[in-house]
Amino acid sequence: MNTLNYKNDSSLFSNSFGFLRFPLEFDPYNSNSDWVITGVPFDLATSGRSGSRFGPTAIRQASINLAWEHFRWPWNVNIRKNLHIIDCGDLIYKSGDIQDFTSSLQNHAENLLMSGKKMLSFGGDHYITLPILRAYAKFFGKLAIIHFDAHADYYDNDSKYDHGVVILHALNEKLIDPVHSIQIGIRTEYKKCFGFTVLDVEYINDTNIDVIINKITSIAQSFPVYLTFDIDCLDPAIAPGTGTPVIGGLTSYRVLKLIRGFQHLNIIGIDLVEVAPAYDCAQITALAAATIGLEMLYTQVKSKKN
Repeated sequence: MNTLNYKNDSSLFSNSFGFLRFPLEFDPYNSNSDWVITGVPFDLATSGRSGSRFGPTAIRQASINLAWEHFRWPWNVNIRKNLHIIDCGDLIYKSGDIQDFTSSLQNHAENLLMSGKKMLSFGGDHYITLPILRAYAKFFGKLAIIHFDAHADYYDNDSKYDHGVVILHALNEKLIDPVHSIQIGIRTEYKKCFGFTVLDVEYINDTNIDVIINKITSIAQSFPVYLTFDIDCLDPAIAPGTGTPVIGGLTSYRVLKLIRGFQHLNIIGIDLVEVAPAYDCAQITALAAATIGLEMLYTQVKSKKN
């Protein structure tokens, strides 16, 4: 009798349970895995258009378009044979209770780190980064952060729960080291008094990619790096499905070129946030997010080999 094995499905339309059809494992803490993917369906801290709670599902569905490739161009390596990745599904928390969500996500992250795993998290709005950073800082001390975004996310509005103050809270709680941190693609109001290196959208679009990568590497050095990617860093012509779009952003091609240069960084955690499928068109935002997440994982294959 034949049994169904959705991991061997090469179609582009079925069995989109786990990201890229990576194995589903609902006890991730005891699994034999390098990286654990967690969906974080939360958007109660959104200031603009809500709907990013549906982001994890949209990203997983779009990832099926990428699942058939054994050797993704230009990496020329089979990620499944070189990195053990599982998808543990979505975080569960009390609906409407932001403090319970915050505690649940931080506890989940701490348990994964305690069991020797690294995290790739799909949001959800950008607030999800803060509980994860709190967990990571307990294990690694101050982190370097590479922050892709249209917004600086340190707007002081006296709000405890807001996706626009995540970086400010992280600074005040001494979770990140601004001297070794970089913000990329910023094209809204920002200040220069926090110590970050800000590579705004004009610099990123007008500077040679190799120069940018060398600059990022020299700043981050060997620090443990947490990589957070707000999808609104991309131009809304490329990624319309987000809550606070800002025109004049980065192209997906340029972002992929940048990420491919991160393979020598000490990346210890990743999140990708703010995909809001209700505003998407033909899944192009979700596909961009899924592809960027996969490229980030490929950097870990290369860094593991180096």
